[in-house]
Amino acid sequence: MGRRTPAIRRGTNLPRMGDFNESVILDVIRREPEGLSRVELAAATGLSAQTVSNICRRLLDDGLARETGKKSSGNGKPRTLLQVNAEARYVVGAHLDPAVITYVVLDLLGRVVTHRRQPTPQVVDPDKTMAGIGASVHALLADSGVPRERILGLGIAAPGPVDIEAGLVVDPPELEGWGRVPLRDFLGGETGLPVLLDKDVIAAAIAERWAGAAANTGDFLFFYLGTGSGMGLVVDDTVLRGVSGNAGEIGGLDAACTTRSMVEEAIRLGVLDAGWAPASPRDAQRGLVELCRLADADETAGGIIDRWAVRVGRGVCAAATLVDSEVIVFGGPIWPYLSDRFLRIISPMVAASPFVRPTHATAVTGTAVGDDVGAVGAACLVLDHMLSVQPESLLLR
Repeated sequence: MGRRTPAIRRGTNLPRMGDFNESVILDVIRREPEGLSRVELAAATGLSAQTVSNICRRLLDDGLARETGKKSSGNGKPRTLLQVNAEARYVVGAHLDPAVITYVVLDLLGRVVTHRRQPTPQVVDPDKTMAGIGASVHALLADSGVPRERILGLGIAAPGPVDIEAGLVVDPPELEGWGRVPLRDFLGGETGLPVLLDKDVIAAAIAERWAGAAANTGDFLFFYLGTGSGMGLVVDDTVLRGVSGNAGEIGGLDAACTTRSMVEEAIRLGVLDAGWAPASPRDAQRGLVELCRLADADETAGGIIDRWAVRVGRGVCAAATLVDSEVIVFGGPIWPYLSDRFLRIISPMVAASPFVRPTHATAVTGTAVGDDVGAVGAACLVLDHMLSVQPESLLLR
């Protein structure tokens, strides 16, 4: 299916808008791996040739862009191409899932430099867990070999609900004892880095927009599957967060769509014995992996997964119709175990939807970022905040 390139945001030639216009230029360059000339940048952004030239000079001086190769434009002089200098800066991401904590370092193009993962402590002690996250970030940076001065910041993805303004994790269902925990400020003090906090599903959607399956569309839906489930919605290249920053906190469409509920259903139906009863999110994830292993050979086990896929399919069909999405992307820590059955069931559901079909095709795909999409998304929070076009920055305060 032909993909519609998201509309390029236009710049402004008004004075004192340098930061916005630099973001416009960087955003356009990063979407073109082969690079763009200054003339092409002026045509794409609506900025004057002089404004583009001045911004490109600043980006080159700061090391954020580099000149690479020439491009012939007919009889005229070949034009010098500019690319983002991916090694100029780096960002760190940490994804706190109730079952596993994942860490990554990314370059400016969202490519993973190094990563690690570790089980989430089962003991209810937020301070100890946060201190462990801080220590792991230091170890990750040491392993990466990236100079400290090139680190832009640390992004944290956590299960919702969250209070983004205050930097708090607010009593997530599967993180017992985490009631209004100041995760952002604690890790800022532990690491000495600027820190951003957001919901895991929002972070994952931003990862797909930066470096994943939705990099070439501005309208998509991301469905996250981890200890819990949620939806991230991107419309006109803007992530929908809602009034409190907790949009998409759907609990997997209903309470029956969590790893714990799937494993408990399998035990009730005799697919798994009582020894698989989950005492923690980590136990629930292990049980779900076993359920998925049995699904192809055991009809009852397969039925549990298939009914889950149908419930999710109904939800994403409705949501994709509501916001007119071009692509539906699935990902998260447990997605690799569910992908075959989910895609086999949900893809035809979307294709047959009476609401989707008459207007345009809607692609259904798995994440292109991989198992670490939550942590990659956390790091992309920093990239998105510092380097993406932020129209609200033009508002007078």
